[in-house]
Amino acid sequence: MMEKKNKLLSCFGKLEAVFPVGQDGLRETPESCMACVDKTACLKSAVAGADGLKVQEEGVDRAYASGMITFFQRWSRKKQLRHQVQAMNQGQLSRRES
Repeated sequence: MMEKKNKLLSCFGKLEAVFPVGQDGLRETPESCMACVDKTACLKSAVAGADGLKVQEEGVDRAYASGMITFFQRWSRKKQLRHQVQAMNQGQLSRRES
């Protein structure tokens, strides 16, 4: 079997490069990423770390603003996400556990 060696681009897994906030305030993948063969792995990598927890927090804020969740649900989920970010930054939580 021949093993494929794929050199990753410098933007690989960098949330603000591969999943930035668009003009409408929502995150979107840039058109330049669409042709990349590594786009799926790249996006998964970008949202797997602490930055991915920030994306989840943005979703909680949008859900609260639209009335989908209550104040206490928002508070609870954001508290949980902050604890996960702290644990991840301290190396106590693997990417998969988040």
